[in-house]
Amino acid sequence: MERKKITAVDCTIRDGGLMNNSQFDLAMVRAAFKACCDAGIDYCELGYRNSKDMFDPAEFGPWRFCDEHDLVAATEGIDRRNTKIALMMDAHKSRPEDLLPANESVVDLIRVATYVKDKNLAIRLENHAKELGYETAINIMAISHAHMPDLEVFLNDVEVETQAEVINIVDSFGSMYMDQLHYMISKFHMHLKTKAVGVHFHNNQQLAFANTMEGIIHGATWADATMNGLGRGAGNCPLELLISFLKNPDLDILPVLECIGEHVIPLKKSIAWGYHIPYMITGILNQHPLPAIKWMKDPDNTDYLKFYAEVDDG
Repeated sequence: MERKKITAVDCTIRDGGLMNNSQFDLAMVRAAFKACCDAGIDYCELGYRNSKDMFDPAEFGPWRFCDEHDLVAATEGIDRRNTKIALMMDAHKSRPEDLLPANESVVDLIRVATYVKDKNLAIRLENHAKELGYETAINIMAISHAHMPDLEVFLNDVEVETQAEVINIVDSFGSMYMDQLHYMISKFHMHLKTKAVGVHFHNNQQLAFANTMEGIIHGATWADATMNGLGRGAGNCPLELLISFLKNPDLDILPVLECIGEHVIPLKKSIAWGYHIPYMITGILNQHPLPAIKWMKDPDNTDYLKFYAEVDDG
């Protein structure tokens, strides 16, 4: 069954940048962007626009800040066709003044990533981006840790106080099962009357693609994915699988497969994303993957009982 109304967002460079401090070379970023354009992907998220004074610029690559000249270098000369450019701004790691007016930027969509507790920061940042002329979205991170009454207040306030096009359910820890997803989507639709619902999953339990499919079947109309699942820790829903599922004749899987073979797979020599037991353990325990990422830096660490004991707080 063809699904024409699903908006696909590629997060390869942005989410994948969490595994290498956003230090992709320009050729990789251009290749990923071109593949998205040629494949007909709706949005390509090229990184973060976070505040430089909140990071060590020497530690992070340009795609953690996405200065306009870097974005131009990454996109100039490429036929964008209908693909738009997105950036993410962490509500607690960026400021409204980090944004240029939309008519001075190649960026189309600003996605504000936030925890429920940072609601006011997120709303202020979204409002400012909208005033500057951008399309806007809000990604609610670590939603599996959200206290339901607080989440309901968040959704009510976002519905009334923002003009965001979409609010995304983000399974940051890769811990959600389908029954939890069903409940969450119904909760979002109950409170959000003027906004689309989107989904963003991590693959700690090998469920990112399955949950993305299930989210779409149950009413999500935006979906995030990355090429070959490249993303933080266990990675994300693979873009090539999402394209195959959508069966949209306007989407072409071949440019994505070419980019994966030529540019993404070689990164496995230095970045260990994808399903691994430490990531699985943090997923089933509904914990942040950072301890697993640190553990995985030593390829000789295979004492998984020890790791489980270290991270199990129950």
